[in-house]
Amino acid sequence: MERTEGKAYFVNVKDEGYLKVSFFGPFYGSYVVFELDKEYQYAFVTSSNKSYLWLLSRTGSMSKELVDRFIKRSKDLGYNTDNLIFVEHKIP
Repeated sequence: MERTEGKAYFVNVKDEGYLKVSFFGPFYGSYVVFELDKEYQYAFVTSSNKSYLWLLSRTGSMSKELVDRFIKRSKDLGYNTDNLIFVEHKIP
């Protein structure tokens, strides 16, 4: 299984899901968490300027209900979800 490690820090306060994250040295991008599972199994994330949108998961697959909720919540926040790309992950 591939693994990627990055660095992150809170932009404002530690109980607000607004972070700066880097996977490539000195370059940081904004991660704004707008929904987080109570068990930390998934997160809905965007960038500070809303140009990016991610559904992050700790597992290699997600239920249709979760994907549908992500799409609906994103649409409700004004995102164009017509061109979302869902990558299939195969975990050994």
